[in-house]
Amino acid sequence: MTAEPLPAWAFPPSGGFTADDLDRMPDLPPHTELIDGSLVFVSPQKYFHSLAMYLLEKGLRASVPESLRVCREMTVALDKRNRPEPDISILRAEAVTTEAHETGFQAADAVLVVEVVSPESESRDRKRKPQLYAEAGIPHFWLVEHGEGRRPVVQVFELNTVTRTYVPTGIYHERIKLPVPFTIDIDLTEIEQL
Repeated sequence: MTAEPLPAWAFPPSGGFTADDLDRMPDLPPHTELIDGSLVFVSPQKYFHSLAMYLLEKGLRASVPESLRVCREMTVALDKRNRPEPDISILRAEAVTTEAHETGFQAADAVLVVEVVSPESESRDRKRKPQLYAEAGIPHFWLVEHGEGRRPVVQVFELNTVTRTYVPTGIYHERIKLPVPFTIDIDLTEIEQL
């Protein structure tokens, strides 16, 4: 019995992969990200991750203006070596075509990115990804942690355009009520009914 040949993506090129490589590599596992030129594969998620994403996506869709679109689990090209996949993104409407053939979006089109922390990706979600999103100029970032029971805790950050870093603007345990990037009001306790 002979072993199956390894796919081309199992052998990184010298200098690492590029954001464009993700679209050219066949048979990549779903939800593959590119962080610092390296492919990152997603491991199975906990049920909380799915519930939190659903609750936030539903709440954002309920209030998003016509000029923006809510997108779930699509990569955002930040630079040549980084194309992470935020759990939820708010994008400028003009970035999304009617045909919906996009395989990812550009950082310039992202207004808000949301990461729900998973045990296997804690360091990336809490440290590296926010750093990369800020350096790419994405104005708003939310970090979602598992609180008590099923409830999420949402930490909200806004970009300091001078330092290209995020500054915290609030931590929400029961309800997110914000005026930016648009009027948002999400009851986080609704997760208990899901």
